[in-house]
Amino acid sequence: MKKAYLQIIAAAALWGCIGLFLKLLTAAGLTSMQGVALRSVVGVVFYGLFLFFTDRTALFIVPRDWYYFSGTGVCSLLFFNWCYFSAITRSSMSVAAVLLYTSPVFVTLMSALFFREKITPVKTAALAVTFAGCVLVTGLFPLGRETVSLPVLLFGLGSGFGYALYSIFGKFVLKKYSPATVTFYTILFCALFSLPISGLSANPAPLGDWRAWAGALGVGVLCCALPYHLYTTGLQDAEPGRAAILATIEPFVAAGLGILLFHEAVTPWKLLGMAAILGAVILLNAKN
Repeated sequence: MKKAYLQIIAAAALWGCIGLFLKLLTAAGLTSMQGVALRSVVGVVFYGLFLFFTDRTALFIVPRDWYYFSGTGVCSLLFFNWCYFSAITRSSMSVAAVLLYTSPVFVTLMSALFFREKITPVKTAALAVTFAGCVLVTGLFPLGRETVSLPVLLFGLGSGFGYALYSIFGKFVLKKYSPATVTFYTILFCALFSLPISGLSANPAPLGDWRAWAGALGVGVLCCALPYHLYTTGLQDAEPGRAAILATIEPFVAAGLGILLFHEAVTPWKLLGMAAILGAVILLNAKN
């Protein structure tokens, strides 16, 4: 398996652990947007310190290139988080998750448009299998009978589109900057734009709870800085469409953790969905 694919899969696995730390943030009384802001602030501080001591050149960019990172940090990272959490609050986690994982479809279509990336039969099959797997893992089918309103549909598809934009913008920026620079400025721009609208300055009380900082360290370092660095590094040598499909290992990991740590129900449909996602990842690598 290519090193780039392993990096992408490792990033997705870390993203799949985010639920462990979001429970702490929620318990501390933080809203979704406050969680996004705190995640990006902690992430950029720790990653910035890491680069300061290991690769200071990665901290410098040409000022006129700011628009690159407004694309990755605001149009993608911040926008997708806002849409995703908005979908969750208006429906359920399962509906929001399934709509989020329409992102590989957007990536594949945009990659064909901007990078002339071929839409092969194998890739098409992998797209269909991973989406079906996500539907089964989240429990939306066959047990769910939820109706999806137009606002939820738009927010959900918006989260998938925003999530997909990172692979597209990231591929463009990587032609000029290193993965470390792209990761740092993506998280920095997300922090700069999310913090003023989060309401933390008006209501800082939740920050007095140790669970807020424990959760922030988890989502900021393990579920933000590290996985985005791994994903961006892998994106250098991987097609965006293939990378997006490989990243759907995230719900596989999240479901596995839910079963092992939170004693969530194990159903044949969930196991089938996990097997489908894993099978699609294996299929993509076998056909490399």
